[in-house]
Amino acid sequence: MATPRFRVAMAQINPTVGDFEGNTRKILERLDEAQRLDADVVSFPELAVPGYPPEDLLIKADFLQENLACLHEIARHTSRSVAVVGCVDSGEHLYNAAAVLAGGRVAGMYRKMRLPNYGVFDEKRYFQPGTEAPVFVVRGVPVGVTVCEDMWSPGGPLLAQSLAGALVAVNINGSPYFMGKWRVREEMLRVRARDYAIAIAYNNMVGGQDELLFDGLGVVVDALGGIAARGPAFEEALTIADLDVEAIRTLRRYNPLRTPDAIAGEGLRAPVYTLSTEPPAGDGRPALPAASIAEPPGDVEEVYRALVLGTRDYVRKNRFRRVLVGLSGGVDSSLVAAIAADALGTDALTGVTMPSRFTSEESRRYAAALARSLGIGTMELPIEPVAGAYETLLTSAFAGRPRDEAEENIQARIRGTLLMALSNKFGWLVLATGNKSEMSVGYATLYGDMAGGFAVIKDVPKTLVYRLARWRNANAGREVIPAGVLERAPTAELREQQTDQDTLPPYEVLDPILRLYVEDDRSAEEIVAQGFDPVTVARVVRMVDASEYKRRQAPPGIKITPKAFGRDRRLPITNWYRGRRPAGAETPTVPPRA
Repeated sequence: MATPRFRVAMAQINPTVGDFEGNTRKILERLDEAQRLDADVVSFPELAVPGYPPEDLLIKADFLQENLACLHEIARHTSRSVAVVGCVDSGEHLYNAAAVLAGGRVAGMYRKMRLPNYGVFDEKRYFQPGTEAPVFVVRGVPVGVTVCEDMWSPGGPLLAQSLAGALVAVNINGSPYFMGKWRVREEMLRVRARDYAIAIAYNNMVGGQDELLFDGLGVVVDALGGIAARGPAFEEALTIADLDVEAIRTLRRYNPLRTPDAIAGEGLRAPVYTLSTEPPAGDGRPALPAASIAEPPGDVEEVYRALVLGTRDYVRKNRFRRVLVGLSGGVDSSLVAAIAADALGTDALTGVTMPSRFTSEESRRYAAALARSLGIGTMELPIEPVAGAYETLLTSAFAGRPRDEAEENIQARIRGTLLMALSNKFGWLVLATGNKSEMSVGYATLYGDMAGGFAVIKDVPKTLVYRLARWRNANAGREVIPAGVLERAPTAELREQQTDQDTLPPYEVLDPILRLYVEDDRSAEEIVAQGFDPVTVARVVRMVDASEYKRRQAPPGIKITPKAFGRDRRLPITNWYRGRRPAGAETPTVPPRA
């Protein structure tokens, strides 16, 4: 007779902040599915009931009350399976909690201990840390419950629960995405599982919430560090695995890391609460298909799918029916249009061309070819008459001064005004098309090409923009984005024969410098020490520092790198600190251009 297995299920769902009715419905649907499959325990993501992150909604008393009312409604539906559901536990203080629901009631509560307060996280603003690491016995199997950050560092509640006898750990998460993060997570989980001889069911949220994206890819890791199951990327799913708990018990007898000395000084209580003692079902329960281990996508596909999901959720969760993209014939607007079409469908996207006398025939041709390839509707609004009127009006004010960025930026601002007028008239959302390289150095026009409600590729460096565009063509097996767009020199076309490299270093040079300075917080001297030209580094650093005020006024966009502008990187606008410049590269500070 086969040894009974302990069945764990993870409901990888896409909640919306504040949509208590919708979130509860999603939870109940997956709970019902898990109970039909006779799961012993089923988990739902961090703060699944109110949505994550709720931010200052947590200050509202009625928000907290509705969160608890929905939690008790969910609890009423638990029968066969124990459910672990992310919620806010409130009383004298607020706690980021995992409610343990069993037999139609709230049977227990775990309160998150390690509250992240870095990067995009502000949890210490709202929550108090928990003080206990309870273990819940489910069908005779001790199960530890934790929330997200509790597991990222050694020791702490997971070790305390393991020493208290937990054989399985259920960890619920709202772990924000960046490129390749799933590898970091899985390596951490493998180490924790091996060190503490415990199987881990790591459930992660999926979906977009403002600038944050959650990629799913929840995993079940066995006590030897092997992957027993993995959920898909960027999709809702129920992932299930059967665990051999007797094998974990055997492993425990020979695990030298699980000794009382290992947690000397931890001081954590790990009380054990028995919910049910009958052993896991044997052969009578519904059979599972072969272990589901979804394959994570490659790096470029991963980012593309992240951008599609982030765009879809931002547009749909904010109840927009249609979006606008200004089509310039360049790679940025072409990529944004392709992402929008994939996210929302071609019927929900309109491309707008706004040529001037500086718009080349190439650009017109590429924009038209892209629209045909995507199958989207377009409208053309030539800006030359409006630009001429502006310049005539400003003739006396600008008298005696040469033509420069002021006249160039008027064109960009006219385009922004036209897009926003269409948005106003029809209720359509404008998708801004600026990339991270441009936003870093301020190569963008306030109230011009920065205008819009959502900036799809705001956190995508220019070199990655090209890789994404090429991937999109290869994935389609045809030329969706015209090859000429990918081959010609990038240009804003605000003056004759203009290219980006008139103002910026080549993107192949610029992007690595920006990664080191913006994402890795390296000094100019450290960047030069890696082989970059000191004059170029000093110039780039100066442009980044001078453009903070622009970035503060940019629309939100999807985070895909370890450090994005906005929630991740927070610097004062009024700021005289510029750091030490590398020798031979001292340059005067000049006011930034708008």
